[in-house]
Amino acid sequence: MQRRKESMTMTTWLRIVVTVATCMVIVTGIRPSGKMAAAQSAPAVTSVLQTIATDGPAAHPVSVYEATGYFEAPNWTRDGKSLIFDQAGRIMEIPAAGGQPVAINVGAASRCNGSHGLSPDGKQLAITCNMQGLKGAHVFLVPLGGGEPKLLTHTDGSYWHSWSPDGKTILFVHPENGSLNIFSVAVDGSDEHAITTGSGASDDPDFSPDGKYIYFCSDRTGTSQIWRMKPDGSSPEQITSDERVNWTPHVSPDGQQMVYISYEKGTTGHPANRPVVLRLMNMKDRSIRDLVSLTGGSGTMNVPSWAPDSKHLAFVGYRLVEQQSSDSLAKHPVQ
Repeated sequence: MQRRKESMTMTTWLRIVVTVATCMVIVTGIRPSGKMAAAQSAPAVTSVLQTIATDGPAAHPVSVYEATGYFEAPNWTRDGKSLIFDQAGRIMEIPAAGGQPVAINVGAASRCNGSHGLSPDGKQLAITCNMQGLKGAHVFLVPLGGGEPKLLTHTDGSYWHSWSPDGKTILFVHPENGSLNIFSVAVDGSDEHAITTGSGASDDPDFSPDGKYIYFCSDRTGTSQIWRMKPDGSSPEQITSDERVNWTPHVSPDGQQMVYISYEKGTTGHPANRPVVLRLMNMKDRSIRDLVSLTGGSGTMNVPSWAPDSKHLAFVGYRLVEQQSSDSLAKHPVQ
């Protein structure tokens, strides 16, 4: 599903009907990152949560957890000990070294999706969920240990993406009439306003560690590329300009590298289950290298997923049904 976050009034709950004879899965409503699409058939997948070192040219992913069906969007906790992701509408936590995930208590919030992340002090978790009495998804705050959610955004159809380094501001995106724009709101719920405008897609905003810039992706030049702007939305600057389609930029905590998802030329939107590459940009000279190739896209790395040490990343890869045979796995390893 594309990250244009269209048709937001549809349910985001995942309902899977498995037929033993065909091993086909019918998915209604949700696809990776919780964004809506019309009911349609989709391939069955195994989701694999992985980590990878970024400081060497020949690093290999380490599998942390896998399960049949979709889960997505890992965050690393500030102490480096756990990973947080969403699965079947719930927010889950798992040791970074591996184990079984447990659900975080989010009270009356439901249908949570892949737009979530920790405050700079690691004490609060921003989640994007539905709640009875509210229209569409909204951003809520809960303690990391779980608790009753506090409503933050008042815009119907709002999706969290980033905390400011000082913990005072949150960025989210909002779709309207086919466009997608970036909004800012104070952590007390005040001063909610748009910082980009236009009919295209400006998505996946993330503050730089020093708070001087917001990195984001935008199709304002025709295809999605990585951009940055000042926190008030001024002085937009294009960062990537190659023939590939680039999404979801995240600068490392030490400010030295930026990771992003790169699709093949001609890809439309931010779909799932595509051949993609996680690429690293050196922030000093803007040189780029490929970190790992995988089947993924939407769901792989929607939100900040750097480890606190700036030397490791977490991401989710997807293995399709047709890749389950040994012959196919040899050609398409899960990464």
